[in-house]
Amino acid sequence: MNISVIIPTLNAGRFIDRLLSGLLSQDLQPAEIIVIDSSSEDTTAQIAEKFGVKTMVIPRNTFNHGRTRNQAALAAEGDILVFMTQDALPVNNNLLRSLTAPLHEFDIAATYARQIPRPDAPLLEVFTRHFNYPENASVKSMNDLRQLGIKTFFSSNVCSSMKKECFVEVGMFPETVRANEDMVITAKYITKGYKVAYVPEAMVIHSHNYSLARQYRRYYNIGSSIRRNRWILDYTRAEGEGMKFIREQIAFVVQEHKFHLIPYIFFESIAKYTGFKMGLVTG
Repeated sequence: MNISVIIPTLNAGRFIDRLLSGLLSQDLQPAEIIVIDSSSEDTTAQIAEKFGVKTMVIPRNTFNHGRTRNQAALAAEGDILVFMTQDALPVNNNLLRSLTAPLHEFDIAATYARQIPRPDAPLLEVFTRHFNYPENASVKSMNDLRQLGIKTFFSSNVCSSMKKECFVEVGMFPETVRANEDMVITAKYITKGYKVAYVPEAMVIHSHNYSLARQYRRYYNIGSSIRRNRWILDYTRAEGEGMKFIREQIAFVVQEHKFHLIPYIFFESIAKYTGFKMGLVTG
């Protein structure tokens, strides 16, 4: 397998050095690393060029989560595409080997990695990473829709890998969405009969610290992406995981004796739900 690693960037100067160093120290080396930069105002492109990786610079106003990744993928030489975000960091030097190993199976089209929260991550974000990225591996297919619902289509481009042949076959990432392109392409794979593997042995450090306003915008974009890909609703409802997440989140903060976070969970849940519903209707 020849691996092409694709990293969209914007003002990634504080991340890109460590990320590229981590990738270039992998025990399974990629055939190429492609940094596709949206005309950063810092030294992102120069740092990438210093590492000798392929660097594509595009006008910032042309960036789109799906289209920009597609552009880099079509320029890639590898038969395996690994997508990473600029703020993800490999935990060790066997990330690429672990992440791509399931792709040897003929019916697995894609994989995604486990995300470990940063040491300074807020407690609620620590829970989110543990909830979405557990210790146990899984392989998802159409057979899981009854039990998992829309979670069957969950994956993350923070760190994922895909067979280029399958990627092109299903039409690549959607280019009309503001975000959530990873879930949409996972839905494409699974509804075409392929499987998608979650690989917890492949680990990256990654987490966020979003405000309520940012959570609203994020979930608006998720709702909007489903509105623009309504065919997904032919297979499953758009909701389903929300109440389970809230229940387990409250139990987690109670276990940690952080009772003051319970009101914040309430307001955050309203922001997420309202944003999602608005995106689903108007996005």
